[in-house]
Amino acid sequence: MKFGGTSVQDAAAFARVAEIVAGERENSPVVVTSAMARVTDSLLAAFETARKDNFETALLSLDPNFERHLEVSRELTNDEQQKSFRRELELSKKEIGDLLERVSRRSLPLQMLKDAIVSYGEQLSSRLLTEVCCAINLNTRQVDARRLIVTDEEYGAATPVWNETEKLVRLELQPSIDNGEIPVLGGFIGATYSGETTTLGRGGSDYSAALIGAALRTGEIQIWTDVTGVLTCDPRIVPEARTLKTLSYEEAAELAYFGAKVLHPKTIQPAVDFSIPVRVCNSHKPDERGTMILPKSETTRRKVKSIAHKTGITILRISSARMLGSYGFMSALFQIFERYRTVIDVISTSEVSVSLTLDDTTSLDAIIKELKRLGEVEIETNNAVVCVVGEGLRGTSGVASQIFSTISDINISLISHGASSVNMTFVVKEAQVKEVIKRLHKTFFK
Repeated sequence: MKFGGTSVQDAAAFARVAEIVAGERENSPVVVTSAMARVTDSLLAAFETARKDNFETALLSLDPNFERHLEVSRELTNDEQQKSFRRELELSKKEIGDLLERVSRRSLPLQMLKDAIVSYGEQLSSRLLTEVCCAINLNTRQVDARRLIVTDEEYGAATPVWNETEKLVRLELQPSIDNGEIPVLGGFIGATYSGETTTLGRGGSDYSAALIGAALRTGEIQIWTDVTGVLTCDPRIVPEARTLKTLSYEEAAELAYFGAKVLHPKTIQPAVDFSIPVRVCNSHKPDERGTMILPKSETTRRKVKSIAHKTGITILRISSARMLGSYGFMSALFQIFERYRTVIDVISTSEVSVSLTLDDTTSLDAIIKELKRLGEVEIETNNAVVCVVGEGLRGTSGVASQIFSTISDINISLISHGASSVNMTFVVKEAQVKEVIKRLHKTFFK
């Protein structure tokens, strides 16, 4: 059971989570929690302040978030638990202060220090949730996820070492579960072989839960968030968007990658490897069943199940006569993006040109400089990717026609269809994406 930041944002939310866990106690749950809402952002901001040689101000900026943790403790736990948690919080505060001072002095690699600082959000929330659950007589025990999830040294976006992680999770958690305990862990964090704290990237708490669930061969992985499952589209654009009962792993992966906010793209893979169902639930409405993600799901009469989108997209077009009838051009192109660790979202090719989209433009200037050695480069900013997902989409005649006739008056910059059997992806201007989503939803979900 993984609970996101909005599921543990205040005392009322912590109390709800404890009751949800209590309802599953007969099923031997393992709990993974994110940091309290807004805490990770505050820790990152403190890191940036300390980097500008002002670590005392950085530490002071965190006081409101420390107080939020104490408020939950005061409201939901007894006096002895409150004293214990306050001691834990003061120790964490001192350690964070030491780390922020190191940041200002550059005494260790900054990315390593950043991961260590950011990890305290999950460390504190998991300790606090353990105490809150104990207060309602649940047999919970906090477990440090850094003792279980072994990663490489890619700070900020570490990759777990599966064999080691699987072995440690089973060794540490299975006896605890067998003894009737409910382990509570912070998500998003791991450690290198040498014990240095790492993070799995933003949204990595989902990944942590999936890794632990896969290692334990659990019956179900539950992702508890603030929406009821996966919806037919973004409810901020179409308020009447509906919850989907089921999705296949492939459908969910495509939706996650192309903008559905309820899932982290990496979440799916550990579940896929061991065919473990993933349920997406709403911690504010725990009685609603949410969406179940399965190895395969049934096709629907309308074929289209959901429409995802992602804004802030940049299109690059590379044109070169060297492509015509030659080999190796695409390899040279991809090597440039590999060097700058930049992911390509959508790609389309012709005999003499390649069009592709990026949402990470951190290294764009350097990438363009190298691409110009291959050919002429055009850049188009302020675009959005729209992804229409449904089982059997590629093999169903008429769906593409229905999609594009619905938005026939809107210019489409790029189309990708056929690479996946469950998705059709295209690019429009960012200013028009909401209108596109509204029209498509009305067409396919009348």
